[in-house]
Amino acid sequence: MKATKLLSAVLLLSSALSAPATAKEGMFTPEQLPDIADQLKEAGLELDPSDLTDLTGFPMGAVVSLGGCSASFVSPEGLVVTNHHCARGSVQFNSTAENNYLENGFLAGTKGAELPAAPGSRIYVTTELTDVTDRVRSGTLEMSPTQRYDAIDQRRKDITAECEAEAGFRCLVASFYGGAQYTLIKRLEVRDVRLVYAPADSIGKYGGDIDNWQWPRHTGDFAFYRAYVAPDGSAADFDEANVPYAPEHHLKVNAAGLDDGDFVMVAGYPGSTNRYTLLAEVENTFGWTYPTFQGLLTDWINTIEDTAPEGSDARVKYESRLAGLNNFEKNLRGQIDGARRVGLVDRRAAREAGLAEWIAADEARSDYAPAIAALTELSQESATAARTNFWYNNTTRPALLGAAQRLYRLSKERELPNAQRESGYQERDMTFFRQGLQALDRRYDESVDKAEWELFLGGYLAQPVEERVAVFDAALGITAETKAGDILPLISGFYDGTTLDNGETRLAMMDADAATIEANEDPFVKLAVALYEYERGLEDASEERAGRALALRPAYMEAITTWQREEGGLPYPDANSTLRITFGNVMGGSPFDGLAYLPFTTLEGITQKDTGEEPFNSPQSQLDLIAAKDYGAYSLDSIGSVPVNFMSDLDVTGGNSGSATLNAQGELVGLLFDGTFESVNSDWDFDPRTTRSIHVDSRYMLWVMEKVDGAQVLIDEMDVVR
Repeated sequence: MKATKLLSAVLLLSSALSAPATAKEGMFTPEQLPDIADQLKEAGLELDPSDLTDLTGFPMGAVVSLGGCSASFVSPEGLVVTNHHCARGSVQFNSTAENNYLENGFLAGTKGAELPAAPGSRIYVTTELTDVTDRVRSGTLEMSPTQRYDAIDQRRKDITAECEAEAGFRCLVASFYGGAQYTLIKRLEVRDVRLVYAPADSIGKYGGDIDNWQWPRHTGDFAFYRAYVAPDGSAADFDEANVPYAPEHHLKVNAAGLDDGDFVMVAGYPGSTNRYTLLAEVENTFGWTYPTFQGLLTDWINTIEDTAPEGSDARVKYESRLAGLNNFEKNLRGQIDGARRVGLVDRRAAREAGLAEWIAADEARSDYAPAIAALTELSQESATAARTNFWYNNTTRPALLGAAQRLYRLSKERELPNAQRESGYQERDMTFFRQGLQALDRRYDESVDKAEWELFLGGYLAQPVEERVAVFDAALGITAETKAGDILPLISGFYDGTTLDNGETRLAMMDADAATIEANEDPFVKLAVALYEYERGLEDASEERAGRALALRPAYMEAITTWQREEGGLPYPDANSTLRITFGNVMGGSPFDGLAYLPFTTLEGITQKDTGEEPFNSPQSQLDLIAAKDYGAYSLDSIGSVPVNFMSDLDVTGGNSGSATLNAQGELVGLLFDGTFESVNSDWDFDPRTTRSIHVDSRYMLWVMEKVDGAQVLIDEMDVVR
């Protein structure tokens, strides 16, 4: 097959960018937007596309990252809106069995009643992007793989440190196109984050794991934080004297909303995609990694639910983890099903064959072939290492072992100059380090942790003896005859003899040197010390492979993106938690023959699903309002009700959660919070027919705030327009 025909059939990039009837592929970086100005205008954007490249202007200056979710400013007093599931960890952190904000919701009637968010919560405002590719990559191709990895890693740390010399900023050097490009991203770091309002789970998580990744949806997935700074405007840790942050820009909230076919755009921080991965990576992921992990996740979820009954303090502590595990498990099932449905392995094989044909057609491209062959071999090597280490890595998941390993690693890293320490152990990381240790107090329960460890060790013992780790077995007393029934007696002593379940003990150990920790008799600490050299060996091997990839992957990326450009496409980098823009239209869909998705759901759909039992247990006050058709000012004429959720054809992934959904004028019309089950495989292979995103409508947000929860004070604070 000719390359032109292959690209048209397999990648669908060119058609996806130009055809309004199908989903628009592309998570574009801000500087790429002028190149797609015509497509943006054709889709309906009324703003000047070049304005979207100004990260300090409107509307991009209002878009922020939470370090895992996206969000945006919606008032001049630092009010931030994001998804309920993004703020739920903070709701859980502040909850107890007696005072359960997850069940009852939380609303601060005044700023003084706002609660500190979970430890480590941050709001990051991107202020500047700088290309640093030459500085990072210069001279590295001539180095050995380990030298190359070390040099690039050190240069990235040095550039970051220079950027952070200006107080109040958190900087990072992000890699694009497999290490072919590097960008310094400067971000204002807001460290005092407070919980303002979160609906009860019966609204914010309505439908729960049953409805997750499904359509139709009726979930009020929204919540509010507020950013605080010191009185002089500088970044500061929590202090009652701090004042609300005054952003340069905030979004207006549109109460008139959208209708079918209207333009929508999302600006946010998508986590990661794998659209450029090689066939070897795809085969290992879908042939082994995902199915194996999906099975483990099912057992893991059951273990937590059995050990932490509903209503117990332990269940409150593990609610966030359970939600994350359920989400991940369902996502993996969708990924596996999607890969089978679209024939992902065959499609990736066809793409590689087409790329090889394109390379062979011109002698000037011949240098690409050996680099791609070597990268394929490296991918297979990495896959083998991942399989071998899978069960061992799970056996080191116990929370107190993790704390002990981090503390011992910190003591070893502090023997080096700060600039040479591994990321995560530099002085810039100590606030996060300390907060992570503190957070264990509200996210650890001995009985649950012990049950989890027993589960993971059972999987480890079921593997061939030759895949065991000798130093680990010796430390736990595992022999070739050890059976699953022997596990509990082996690990009980760790919990009986530890003091790491005390927060003050953990924090005090941050100042201990290596010798002091090595002399510590705590069983988890002794295990961490015993495993240190083995784990450093694993890390060294991983870094050596990464060093090889840093030379090979840029060549592959240059080949495939050049090929795509010749076919009329505009290649975009895989998502990497940096700011991206994606656009499209409000649109239903038909993922399968005979199945049609309407673009909106309504209040009445809530009552149709409601059973009175979790997760379909809408508050009675809300059900009464719906029965009375008390729509207030928020109904949509075309559907005769208040729209709850809507669907679009936007190209998004995890990390985009909480992203502001904007209309043609850049006004907030909703929040992105999910995709359909048929869409999740788009992380690997974009399918314009099935890719659909799910948003909570701003009209439903306002309706719940006004009618159900009495959050009029927040409505008054926001700039609500029609």
